[in-house]
Amino acid sequence: MTTFDQAFDKLLGHEGGYSYHPSDPGGETMWGVTARVARQNGYRGEMRDLPRETAKAIYRKLYWDASRCEELPDRLKFVVFDGAVNSGVSQSVVWLQRSLGVDDDGVIGPQTMRAASQSVDPMLPAKILAHRLRFMSSLAHWPAFSRGWANRIATNILEA
Repeated sequence: MTTFDQAFDKLLGHEGGYSYHPSDPGGETMWGVTARVARQNGYRGEMRDLPRETAKAIYRKLYWDASRCEELPDRLKFVVFDGAVNSGVSQSVVWLQRSLGVDDDGVIGPQTMRAASQSVDPMLPAKILAHRLRFMSSLAHWPAFSRGWANRIATNILEA
């Protein structure tokens, strides 16, 4: 069973530590948390000093809980969580919904939860990641980040 703690530790393998890449629209980040998100969640210090536990609390509230990952089947928890972190909760939910063949409104409601719980499609995690890759490769800043994003998605496919 995938727990939030396990998913968070795995996520940090993708997100890493401090970054301030000039082509990153998110700007300055630490543990993958942008300065804007950190400030919105009460952090006032230097981004380089953002405590891991503060990042963990932000990820739990804004991405894990908001995506209802705890309620998803185990095989979908990390795929949906990682997608939410990388592209937003509603976008990650849209990829899940499209892969399940339900209305893709970006909201995890009863229909999506029921379909996710009942799905026996062994390719479901890979389908979600395929939708994610197609979306990511259409972004204007794909050229600057394509190698990292493609490797992240490939790792998730291999581990799904």
